[in-house]
Amino acid sequence: MSRQVLIAAAAAMLAVPALADDGAATPDFLGRWGRNSFNFEAKPEGPKPLVNLKRMPDGTNDPGQLVGDYKNPILKPEAAEIVRKNGLLAKAGLGYPDPSNQCRPYAPPFNSAMQLGLEILKKNDGFTILYSQDDQVRRIRMNAEHPADLKPSAMGDSIGHWEGDTLIVDTVGIAHGPFTMVDRWGTPHSDALHIVEKYRLIDGAEAKAAMDRHEKEDGRVGGVPGAMAIDPDMSLKGLQVEVTVEDPNVFTTPWSAYVTYRRMSPRMPWTEQVCAENPTEFYANQWVGLPKTDKPDF
Repeated sequence: MSRQVLIAAAAAMLAVPALADDGAATPDFLGRWGRNSFNFEAKPEGPKPLVNLKRMPDGTNDPGQLVGDYKNPILKPEAAEIVRKNGLLAKAGLGYPDPSNQCRPYAPPFNSAMQLGLEILKKNDGFTILYSQDDQVRRIRMNAEHPADLKPSAMGDSIGHWEGDTLIVDTVGIAHGPFTMVDRWGTPHSDALHIVEKYRLIDGAEAKAAMDRHEKEDGRVGGVPGAMAIDPDMSLKGLQVEVTVEDPNVFTTPWSAYVTYRRMSPRMPWTEQVCAENPTEFYANQWVGLPKTDKPDF
């Protein structure tokens, strides 16, 4: 069988709609999605996520110096001070440890701020999401409940259900530590962190417009071609995720933001990345060491 036939067969399989528990067809979220900008997209109304105070001459976010707006009113004083100190390190050219440069798990909602590509796979009891950067994996159980004696874990416990054509994912139990954070500015979180994501398909032109607006604010990763090859077919639906973040120990109020994706081109390879075994330091003398455990957890 030729490679072209295999690709066509795979595409046909992804085009088959999933079925909800009641047998009704549900939107086709399966497959690969991408974007070419980091961070959260602010909603027109309501509290706003943090942005970078350091800007490029064209007004976009300066990716070389991550200086979070620590005066954002969603931050409680202690969290604001952490963001302020991180910004001082960034302006001094020192950087600061985060899950990406320290090869740690990208827990929600940091994954939404950092990941440019994802692939959604259907499993018998829910969905598995593969993220392109550093081969992160996340599992979502459908129509389940959080365990009463939930033990915090790197990715937390994610359960999903359908509300019409929208997939609602509720996540709690995300372990926190010195290198876990909500966003790329180093905003911390506590054990009380609660994330609700709403996945829905939107018109292709609407998705492109949302991504274009965000790139003008945040910048484009990978220059003109982009780090992720996006399928130019405007007839294809986009995927928009509304992320709502709540942590009363860190934030003065819950806040929400968007992350918008479009279908990735079938020509875009899914590149394997090995991070934890990489001995190269991103910041000199600031490597915190490989993740390890003193005893097995099974």
